[in-house]
Amino acid sequence: MPQLSRQLSYSTLLAIVIGAVIGSGIFLKPASMASQFPSIYGILILWLFAGAITLIGALTNAEVACLYPETGGQYVFFKKMFGDFVAFLYGWASIVVFNTAGIASIAYVASYYLDYLFPLFRFSTNIELMYSFHLPGVGTFYILEMFGRKILTIGVIIFFTIFNCYSTQQSSWIQRFLTGLKLGSIFCAILFLFLFSQNNFIVQPQAPLLESSLGWSGFIAALAGAFWCFDGWNNLSFVAGEIKDPNKSIAKSLLFGLLVCTGIYLLFNTVLFYVLPFNEIQQSEFVAATAMEYVFGNTGGLIISFIVIISVLGAVNGNVFACSRVTYSFAVDHRFMSGIGTIHPRYQTPFKAIIVNSVWACLFVLSGSFDQLTDILIFVSWIFYGLSAAGVIMLRYKNPHLERPFKVPCFPYLSGLFVVFTGFYLYTTIYNDYINYMNGSQPVLKCIVGLLLILAGVPLYLISKKAKKNRHD
Repeated sequence: MPQLSRQLSYSTLLAIVIGAVIGSGIFLKPASMASQFPSIYGILILWLFAGAITLIGALTNAEVACLYPETGGQYVFFKKMFGDFVAFLYGWASIVVFNTAGIASIAYVASYYLDYLFPLFRFSTNIELMYSFHLPGVGTFYILEMFGRKILTIGVIIFFTIFNCYSTQQSSWIQRFLTGLKLGSIFCAILFLFLFSQNNFIVQPQAPLLESSLGWSGFIAALAGAFWCFDGWNNLSFVAGEIKDPNKSIAKSLLFGLLVCTGIYLLFNTVLFYVLPFNEIQQSEFVAATAMEYVFGNTGGLIISFIVIISVLGAVNGNVFACSRVTYSFAVDHRFMSGIGTIHPRYQTPFKAIIVNSVWACLFVLSGSFDQLTDILIFVSWIFYGLSAAGVIMLRYKNPHLERPFKVPCFPYLSGLFVVFTGFYLYTTIYNDYINYMNGSQPVLKCIVGLLLILAGVPLYLISKKAKKNRHD
């Protein structure tokens, strides 16, 4: 296999984690989460819970990442833990679901807030509904819905595709720059909202503080939004083969990066509750801009919109950069995609893998809305997060004598807890998805879409396996 050089420092890794995690969700998801689980303290507890569960999963993943620090991340790990079949399904799912849908949904937010600044073209509702297609048992997709936003989103993806094809070094530099600019801007926004707002959620609570009438169903639905906001941490494992000192840097950057992200999310949500009436949070499409407008008028809305766009651009760059490494490793292993697994002779980038990911991401943009994309990719992602944690437990017992530079703390309790929670979360998500589809509150069975896309890889695996066997005969 052609090798990518080890160029990435600890500061770049930290920028990849924070830049990929804090991208788009925090600026859109609080509104839908407040509707799904209308409880102020309940939502803050939910953010803490999501951060803790994500950190457990990340540290579990760090053990195997330090054990096998190779480009390709979880694709490589699944080969070591479960063999070719599960690894193939993961690699396939990363291309056709979570990596590419992740790029699409993050870039979507840039167009959302640009639409706020400069209203974009949109077809009439009749035309949007007319040009749709229905898949029996799956749902209805509206291709022309919010078409101006979709075209702009595709433009953002194409820009970062071209940029990442040319240089790993420049891409890592711009990632550090955008992440630093993003963090500084978000902290300033939080500080100014606290200092200049006249409201106070402690004196005048705007929603139930602890109780929620929606119970576990609402909690799990809102939790999906929080998990989307934390997703992206595993991008670090995708570039493990390019890290200068993986044994020291991987776990450290995941731990510190996720703690920073959790703190920022708690502060940001707290300031939203401090500034806005709860019902306005629930109803706002641009919740960050609404909060700034509430305090500083239209100027505040313009400022936060630029902050959001900077944040999103950093996340798009980080995801285009990191996710292509999984596609590259997958393509090198399988002959029917071997043409994609090449490194540019001059720029030393997996340029064909970057292009393939971005083309599929653009197709995802046309297929659905922001919430639809994020719900599909989070469901599929957590199937493999749970499998990854189970694989770490299996490796401990199967190969106890392997030298492990990093070991997940409190083994096997934390890893086991993560596996059990994942099973509960996936079951509840499927149940909620079915109920919401049947009562007409969503047009698509999102879990079914995700599962069908994964299962489409089964015949491809059999074809690939047969082709390998014929070559050896």
